[in-house]
Amino acid sequence: MSLAEMLAAAPPGSPEETLVRQLDFSRLPRHRAGIDAVRDTVETSARLGLPVLTLYAFSVENWKRPETEVSALMGLLKHYLRLELRSLLKNNIRFRIIGQPERLAPEIRAELSDAEQRTQANTGLQFNIALNYGGRAEIVDAARQAIRAGVDPEALDERTFASFLYTAGQPDPDLLIRTSGELRVSNFLLWQIAYAEIWVTDALWPDFRARHLLEALVDYQKRDRRYGGVAPSGDRVIG
Repeated sequence: MSLAEMLAAAPPGSPEETLVRQLDFSRLPRHRAGIDAVRDTVETSARLGLPVLTLYAFSVENWKRPETEVSALMGLLKHYLRLELRSLLKNNIRFRIIGQPERLAPEIRAELSDAEQRTQANTGLQFNIALNYGGRAEIVDAARQAIRAGVDPEALDERTFASFLYTAGQPDPDLLIRTSGELRVSNFLLWQIAYAEIWVTDALWPDFRARHLLEALVDYQKRDRRYGGVAPSGDRVIG
């Protein structure tokens, strides 16, 4: 995305235009390359028939980044949605935001809402983008909702609590992929990944492509998932 394209997306005289003019575009190529990683990962997941894919785009902690960089990231998100919405519709992909979008700028929320509404009838891959998201914040929000709903503490079990999470109605992840060689979960889907397998690659996210996803899935299929059970004599026991 060029300076001219960024300015075209920012209302003249707006704070966004002022921030765009302050951007150092030499710092942005990796962010722009990340759009290619998103496209390749989403399309490959859809072709493979995976039911759900969740990408961590922007955490609640990312607001600590320079304001110009945050503004650029949001601009790239809006650019992605406008560019890829037709592909999402064509590939029967349902798009959804999980997190706390209320802190985002109104025009960003409008773009996100439009994409969600236009793809809500799709029945293929459920594509979630975690935006202004934090795993701890999600759990706190779920607890607040349960209290507001008047749930009896004695009746509150894991299934009921999960119904108040951002991902309510979706299956828990089977696989968590970490790029850049990172060996931490970074406050991502803390409740949902309790039994997820973890696969780590040294590839940076902007360089992540279909082959990396396929490598992760092949490795995952070789694992023996016991969920706390024991598998004596080669028998698989789920506990």
